[in-house]
Amino acid sequence: MAFVENQGARIYWDEQGQGKPLLLIMGLAYSSHMWYRTRPLLASRYRTLALDNRGIGQSDVPPGPYPIALMASDAAAVLDAAGIERAHLFGVSMGGMIAQEFALQYPKRVRSLILGCTAAGGPTAVRAEPEAIQMLMAREKMSPEQAAEAAVPFIYDRATPRERIDEDIAIRRPWFPISEGYTAQLQGILAWESYSRLSEIAAPTLVIHGESDRLVPPGNAKLIAERIPGAKLAMIPHASHLFLTDQPEVSHRAILQFLNEQAGSAGSDAGSEKEKVSC
Repeated sequence: MAFVENQGARIYWDEQGQGKPLLLIMGLAYSSHMWYRTRPLLASRYRTLALDNRGIGQSDVPPGPYPIALMASDAAAVLDAAGIERAHLFGVSMGGMIAQEFALQYPKRVRSLILGCTAAGGPTAVRAEPEAIQMLMAREKMSPEQAAEAAVPFIYDRATPRERIDEDIAIRRPWFPISEGYTAQLQGILAWESYSRLSEIAAPTLVIHGESDRLVPPGNAKLIAERIPGAKLAMIPHASHLFLTDQPEVSHRAILQFLNEQAGSAGSDAGSEKEKVSC
């Protein structure tokens, strides 16, 4: 574990495993501990680095808002602190937005890109249903436990066992956000867009998304995959926003297949390859 100072905040990060570096970037109001289902598998093959975005976990909570570009610079500072020039990037939800911005701001530092359950922002984004948006806006007035429970119908598939959901909440509980950090991250999301710039991303890219995602509708994944040259699209059946919890085995298979392809080739194939991963 370590900390790095960047633009007015102390950012927490740690690393596990050996091999090519892989930077993990979590979503809105989630600490890096939420990689717990996936990180052990990745760390058995890669040198994984994970950070707490500013506003959550062990990182500082400076005054907001936190623009996505600022949080991308936090990620770059973590790579600098680890002595890493280039890394694979895997971001989910807001972390996927940060990963997109990182690839646009620091293209030479990206080996490949995995964008999970995320969107490109702006007027072309597929909007969530009104109930989901209302839930996001109302969370800062709820207790942390109430906020976690209110999100459940929008981020988990109906078939996911409640015990698995409770495992996630237990991991999150010591690191529930304070309202200032949550609001500052959410403001960054609402002010950001990458859609107009996605064609500039040259890194091999996997876009992965749950088919039943009610928080970030799956149409957003298709928009991103169509805009990034050569991007691959993996839609996960019976999975919602937290697809790594809903369908861990299927998701891990798609992720490892993509990373293995990068190890075996100098770049991605021309054209856009779309696929549906079945359970």
